[in-house]
Amino acid sequence: MSRTTPATLALSRLGVDFSVSSYDYDPGAERVGLQAAGALGVSPAIVLKTLMVEVDGRPACVVVPSDREVNMKKVAAAFGGKSAQMMKPADAERLTG
Repeated sequence: MSRTTPATLALSRLGVDFSVSSYDYDPGAERVGLQAAGALGVSPAIVLKTLMVEVDGRPACVVVPSDREVNMKKVAAAFGGKSAQMMKPADAERLTG
């Protein structure tokens, strides 16, 4: 796995201190964020998940603790929209790299 991503490059450019943690990823895990927290031995509340969504057809990113659920009506309202839905994985990967 690459330790360099668009996010780590941006953090480095901004001079933000960060660390990268590795763990054995389980692609079959029902909730990947909770699996990651367990593998790293940390509280699920401090492992963040990023969700790519579409609000009224526009892309948006939601970042929440891995032990929390997202209410799409609240997401839409937070972005000033009427409706929100999860972005298709292929679309999210194409958009975010």
